[in-house]
Amino acid sequence: MAAAEGSVGPPAGISSQELLQEMKAFISGMDPSHGHKLTVKEHARCGLLLLRNLPPARGAVLEHLRGVFDEYVSGYILELNREGGGAGPLGRPGLDDVTQEIQGVLSEFVRSNPAAWAPLVSAWSIELMGQLSSKYSGRHPVPHAGSLNELLQLWMSCKATRALMEIYVQCLSAMIGSCPDACVDALLDTSVQHSPHFDWVVAHIGSSFPNTIISRVLSCGLKDFCMHEASSSSSSSCSGGPSMPDPLFPSPADKRVPKIASVVGILGHLATRHSASIRQELLLMFHQSLGPCREPQGPAAVPFLLQLAAMSPALLGAVSAELIDSLTPPVLEQLRQRLAGLGRDEGDNLAGLAVHLICQTGPGAERTLRFLLGAAGPASVIAGPGPASAAAPDGVRRCCQRLVQLLLLQLQRLVYERPAGQPQPQARAVPFLDALGGRVRELCAETLRLERERQLWQHQLLGLLCVYGGPSLGAEALCQLLVLAGSPEELGLVARLYGGLAGSVPRLLPAAVCRCVARLHSGPELPPGQAGRLLANLAGLAGWEGPEGGGAPLGPRLARALSAHVRPLGRLLAHPHSGVSRSAARLLAAVPLPPSLGPAHLAGLVRAATGHFFLALGRQGPSSSALADSCRLLARLSTVSPGAARCVLRQLVRSALHPGNARLFGGGPSAPCSPAAPAPATPGDSLLHVNRSHGTAVNFAGSVWAVFHAGVIGRGLKPAGGSGRGPGPEEADANVYRLLGLVVRCGAALCPPASTLPCPTLPPEAAKAVALALVEGLCPEVTDSDLDWPPAEHARHTVERDLRVCRYFQEQPLLLGLLRLVSLGPPALCYCSVLLRALLATLAAHWEASRHGHTTASPWPLHASRQLLACMAEGQLLPPALANAHELFHLLTPFEVRLLLLSVWDYVRDNGPQPHRFSFDPERGSFRRDFSRDGELGKYLGVLHSVLHKNIDRLGHLYGRFQL
Repeated sequence: MAAAEGSVGPPAGISSQELLQEMKAFISGMDPSHGHKLTVKEHARCGLLLLRNLPPARGAVLEHLRGVFDEYVSGYILELNREGGGAGPLGRPGLDDVTQEIQGVLSEFVRSNPAAWAPLVSAWSIELMGQLSSKYSGRHPVPHAGSLNELLQLWMSCKATRALMEIYVQCLSAMIGSCPDACVDALLDTSVQHSPHFDWVVAHIGSSFPNTIISRVLSCGLKDFCMHEASSSSSSSCSGGPSMPDPLFPSPADKRVPKIASVVGILGHLATRHSASIRQELLLMFHQSLGPCREPQGPAAVPFLLQLAAMSPALLGAVSAELIDSLTPPVLEQLRQRLAGLGRDEGDNLAGLAVHLICQTGPGAERTLRFLLGAAGPASVIAGPGPASAAAPDGVRRCCQRLVQLLLLQLQRLVYERPAGQPQPQARAVPFLDALGGRVRELCAETLRLERERQLWQHQLLGLLCVYGGPSLGAEALCQLLVLAGSPEELGLVARLYGGLAGSVPRLLPAAVCRCVARLHSGPELPPGQAGRLLANLAGLAGWEGPEGGGAPLGPRLARALSAHVRPLGRLLAHPHSGVSRSAARLLAAVPLPPSLGPAHLAGLVRAATGHFFLALGRQGPSSSALADSCRLLARLSTVSPGAARCVLRQLVRSALHPGNARLFGGGPSAPCSPAAPAPATPGDSLLHVNRSHGTAVNFAGSVWAVFHAGVIGRGLKPAGGSGRGPGPEEADANVYRLLGLVVRCGAALCPPASTLPCPTLPPEAAKAVALALVEGLCPEVTDSDLDWPPAEHARHTVERDLRVCRYFQEQPLLLGLLRLVSLGPPALCYCSVLLRALLATLAAHWEASRHGHTTASPWPLHASRQLLACMAEGQLLPPALANAHELFHLLTPFEVRLLLLSVWDYVRDNGPQPHRFSFDPERGSFRRDFSRDGELGKYLGVLHSVLHKNIDRLGHLYGRFQL
């Protein structure tokens, strides 16, 4: 005994007598020399001595050594309990050295003769680890079998089980090249017997030999799956029929297949480092199952793999991407033929399990969806790039269509059966929808594809995703659809989606509008083309009269939501891109203005809308749709309040007088620019203009000063055709007509709201606003109270102002039209007294200087003189007999025309154009002037009658029109 202790190498030589004593001691457990009982350590070393010198005793010795390891593990567990579950000890005192000796002896045997000892020692060690794992699985410090990593850490911290593991790894390494089946079969047999407590052993071994262990574990799991399926089917047939679970809600962990849980745990542990090997083996098993099956387990491979993936999201994520890529139409057809032999219940269960897996797919969800829709879509639809881009066979297409319908039904159940108003538990999360939540733009683009069947699927899925993600995701989806929709049919899909979501997602429309406005003004900012399309689509939906939107029409609800964003939308009217500004005008024309819009913000919106009107008039012409939208916007702004209407009219007149807009109406370069509305400064202002602003500049022809007329510094020479070509005469007249019509349209808002009488063409208040804007633009130095007419001699004091006003009227044909428009709303023309005086004085002076010619030789003064008297007659500033004098001007001499104009001056001087001379006529609904109150009118007609008598031969037939 003493010679054997401490010796683990080859025997140094032992006699038969000593060997016999050792045998007796080992069998009896007593020391023959001293007569006392052997300790565990002495008994184990006695067995090791026999094992080295008496090979036939190896079975008994190995069986005894089981107890040594069991004793060690028992003490290890007890010490863990005493330490309160903390970090356990590395070994039990007194048995550490003997376990090392056992490991050394067995390792030496395996190294010296692996063919004889490796199978025996591997089976013994693996079976012993299985027994120990099962025996102590219920003890307090031992983790649950599902916690594979914790279980592995605990057992590998024990020297006894770690020694057994090292022995088995040595045996497997020795046999892996020649006959690995013996070791692996023993491993899997023990795994089946002691699963799931033994899975930590298989997982650790698999980390050392991944390819061998992974394939063997999968093969063992498939065999066990087939065995339990066969037994379940036979028991079901005996009981009268199968009891199948709901195909839409398969149970991921089937209690009838105990081994598959072990397979999942082992592969899950190996997936952290050997995911590529696991993915390769799973795909290999799948493709082998589609070919000619030599093994009876072949048809069950696909259900086995589906069940395996359902129980392990890690395995599902590892294999899903490459599996989708490998599902070409021929492979799909093989799969359909392989599963065609299943019964109806089995097929339903399999489809439900596939749907469950898709719902649990996170990474690659978009690829999976694209594959399903591509395979299920009609053959005429050209799918996008991918494995399903080729036309799938009809049978495969029908199967995929059924799968898509089941998927949508399952997602609908998962989404709508969640508790409302509470944080969603992790168990109710849908990874498939979570992954698609970040791909909203791509889903929206696919939804707008106008292939009927595919579009319905995408539309339903997008609606479920919006309900699942809440108002934020729903708003993003609606915003993306509005950005991408390019036709009325696609815009109808947006309305239909909102109609399905309105009852499920609270405050969806305001959130979507906020998202759209934010995309227009802040990052990521939309390109001009997409921004214009978004605004146009919003405008189209604002006028939508369909029933979508939870009962109420969508258009009014969207318009009310947009009304809260009028201010940021109004800033887009000045956008440099014409498409954006045009769509913004169209949208604002369809949106009601909020009551909270203050005067300052309203004035800013009026300025922006007026600027857009003139830009559209210059870009598109008077008949463009953009101009019509701008007119509607200004008309809507004028209906907000009387002050808003006056602001619109004033801004229209001021902008029409601006030099940059004068050419639109046939105006010349000297158009007035009111100090209240200065032209925007540009970097290339003319030096001559700057010089004239500081003093008088004299143009000496042919001198160096002529260089100022050659061009503008920084801009180069003037173009050959002048400073810029305006529209032609016909287009200019159309522009004038459009502007005057807009003034009348906006001025109609100033009609008394309670009046039952017909409103005049231009209400007096509107005409007054236009008149004041004209005076402010042409004569800003004149006050509103300057209405009285001075004597004719007073005109010599205002010659400069009168000439300036006359030049404005000559170069701006629009001014006479505006003056005629003012005359339609008496007594508004009274407020243009300063303009009438300037024109009348200047024209009279012109005819005085041209008395030797003929009136037709001065076309514009003749036209202006006739228009001036016609306006004064329409504005009821002249009595009818004197007002008709302009009909004779083209038949008279210039001197006679001057005399008639002076008669008009005298009448207006004596009967000043004061508003108090007008009274409201309730029958007509307008203001009228009673000329009978002005005294004797005959004295003002003396010159007129004299002219008629002088030209009685030509004008005698008109004499009756000029009698009181």
